[in-house]
Amino acid sequence: MKILMAYDATEEAQAALLSTPDLTWLPHGEVHLLAVMPMPSGLFLGEGYVPGEVLEDDRLRAQALLDAGVAELRRRGFSAEGILTSGEPVDEICSAGKRLGSDLILVRHPRRLSFAARWWKGWVGSSLIEHAPCGVLIALGPERK
Repeated sequence: MKILMAYDATEEAQAALLSTPDLTWLPHGEVHLLAVMPMPSGLFLGEGYVPGEVLEDDRLRAQALLDAGVAELRRRGFSAEGILTSGEPVDEICSAGKRLGSDLILVRHPRRLSFAARWWKGWVGSSLIEHAPCGVLIALGPERK
């Protein structure tokens, strides 16, 4: 079984994903850990200049974090590889899932207390379910206060 585990390239998201709730129940087949970096808003809006050094520093931090996550998965007995990308999360996750021939995509949903917060904030999961090339498992995070 090929599993794609995806997160937003932040330390908090990776920690939450790797603790989902205990990964021992997952088949110890091929696992790809996908870190999706957001594009700087200045690049989308054309409002500002984002120095290349800033982008490179962010990429290097995300890569180091991804490498640590892959090492942790391997320590737990998974055959794991890491992928670092940037762009629209749903597009990047679906593209990777299709390219890899994934059987399952695993993401972690950060719960928010109020319905209004969930409604206004939105979340990648709803679009991901519509466009994923395979099954999607959304693990709920602890409730935020």
